Amino acid sequence: MANQQAVATEQPTPVVTRTAEEQLDLRKKTRLGETVIQAFLFFSGAISILTSIAIVVVLGNEALLFFRTPTWHDIRDDNDKIITLASDMDTQATTLVLPDGLGIKVPTDAKIRLDNEIMQVISIEGDVVTVKRGVDDTNQFAHPSGSQIQAEGDTVSIIKFLTGTKWQPHIGEFGVLALVSATITISFIAIVVALPLGVGAAIYLSEYASESVRNRLKPILEVLAGVPTVVYGYFALTFITPILQGIIGKTNLGVYNMLAAGLVMGIMILPTIASMSEDALRAVPRSLREAAYGLGSTKLETSTKVVLPAGISGIVAAFILGISRAVGETMIVAIAAGARPYFTFNPLEAAETMTGHIVRISTGDLSRGTIDYNSLFAIGLTLFVVTLVLNIISRQVASWLREEYD
Repeated sequence: MANQQAVATEQPTPVVTRTAEEQLDLRKKTRLGETVIQAFLFFSGAISILTSIAIVVVLGNEALLFFRTPTWHDIRDDNDKIITLASDMDTQATTLVLPDGLGIKVPTDAKIRLDNEIMQVISIEGDVVTVKRGVDDTNQFAHPSGSQIQAEGDTVSIIKFLTGTKWQPHIGEFGVLALVSATITISFIAIVVALPLGVGAAIYLSEYASESVRNRLKPILEVLAGVPTVVYGYFALTFITPILQGIIGKTNLGVYNMLAAGLVMGIMILPTIASMSEDALRAVPRSLREAAYGLGSTKLETSTKVVLPAGISGIVAAFILGISRAVGETMIVAIAAGARPYFTFNPLEAAETMTGHIVRISTGDLSRGTIDYNSLFAIGLTLFVVTLVLNIISRQVASWLREEYD
């Protein structure tokens, strides 16, 4: 009876019902630290992208000015001799005197240039030319006798720029192939040197060297990547070139030549190709090697017929990256290859690459807005496009050849 009363007096426990959101809250909670890190990473990526876009915009704008700026060419007589001033011309003079009997073959109202001053022809009477000084906001200077007189020509077309084989600004010739030929030749020599040596070093470090040997040799190899390129340039000029002259002969090989520059550039890009190729080979699964050994393959057969084909995508990427590095190299070619923009593929001759020409011209006395100044940006844009195309090819080839293993 007492138990029944106790049961009767017990109150039932109320059932509390909750919604699904109240039972389990899976919403992302705000964490200040992660938010700051995420914002920093986004900012870093945005800066990288915007910097690339800014480079393209600057190069494009200045390159367009190059194609819109008229060229200047020397004025020559009937014997193809350059006409120069016959007497001094002070800052206030409005006439210039030519050599007797030569005259000047430009129309009236045409523009002529002496040094950096542009003048406009008003009249021509025999050997005396009356001009308007300081045209196009150029400063008036005194010009000594013997100063070369240049006349305004046509603008440079993109087709002529890309297909021309003469780079002679003083006569209005801006054919970039004269610079591209040297760039291709030196880069080809560098790849011929770096590719077999780099892949050979990668195979040794990946397949033959013990872990302790690899840990010692790889840092030594990568030290070459830290050597300043100006040191490589003087090494090519003062060490490699005399050796080549002793082998080939000084009459066949000058002090400046593309062969020495290409050989030393190959040494420079060797660590890049070797390191990337070695990483690609070590990424090949161990099971492939063990399967080859189980079928009776030797170490050499396993390395060259199994591991090397399996890692070919990384090796191709390293190869194209090495080409890009060679194409964009500056100091080696500026010091050892010479400063003659000449269309040739003969490695024994001196020639000037695109990067070498930019260095040589930009360090001189160039007035902003002149066609010579703007041509640097046209060359830079060409170099940028070549490097960009090589990188795109590298990604595509690596994607086509990539093999995935479980």
